[in-house]
Amino acid sequence: MIGMLSGTCLFAGTGEAIIDCNGVGYLVQCGSRTLSTLREGEPARVHVETHVRETAITLYGFAAEEERAWFVRLQSVQGVGPKAALSMLDILTPGQILSAASLEDKSAFARASGVGPKLAARIAIELSGKPAPLGRAVAGAFTAPSSGAGQTEEARNDGLSDMALRNDAISALVNLGIDQSNALRAVAQAYNTFAEDPPLDDLIKAALKEMSRD
Repeated sequence: MIGMLSGTCLFAGTGEAIIDCNGVGYLVQCGSRTLSTLREGEPARVHVETHVRETAITLYGFAAEEERAWFVRLQSVQGVGPKAALSMLDILTPGQILSAASLEDKSAFARASGVGPKLAARIAIELSGKPAPLGRAVAGAFTAPSSGAGQTEEARNDGLSDMALRNDAISALVNLGIDQSNALRAVAQAYNTFAEDPPLDDLIKAALKEMSRD
C-alpha cells in the first residue's frame, strides 16, 4: 500500500494530479483544496489513501494527513463514497467537520456536492460525539515541503490549527471530568462565538460557559 508520495508535480488538473517519484508518475485523485496547493514542476508531497478494487487501484491524495484521516472516517458512514467524502473536504476543514458533527449540523454536510438531505442527516448523527480520527503518526505530517515548493505553509495548514486548538480544549474539559460527547459539543458551540482562533484558555472558558447554559 502507498501511504505518501513525495516528488515533483508533473500535472495538476481537474480532480487529479500526477506526482513524479524517481521517474515513476503516480496518478492521484485529489479534491480542489489539495490541488490548489500543487504547482506543476515544483516539489510536492501528498498523503495517500489507497483503494484496491478488483478492476483498479486508486490513489487519493491529500495535502495533510488529517484530511486523509477524515476522508476515511467520512466513508465509515453508510452511503458515503470517495466522491462524496472528497466533496465534503472541499468545503469543510477538518475542524469544521468536527464542529458540524458535534452539533449534528446536517445543513453543513448538505452543502457538499452529491450529499442529499438524508445522507447529510445520517452523517451528522453517526459522527456526533466521536472524537477526531488520529490518523497516521507520520513525522512532519502537517508540514510543508522544503522552501521553493509551490505548497506554502499557510495553504497546507489551512484549517489545521483550529483543529489542534479544538482538540486541546476538548482534552482539557475531559480532564475536568466532562464526558467526551458533551465536551465536543461545548467546544464546537464556543468556537463558533469567536471571529478568529482564540487563546486556548479563552476557548475553554467559553466552552464551560456554554455548558452552564444547558
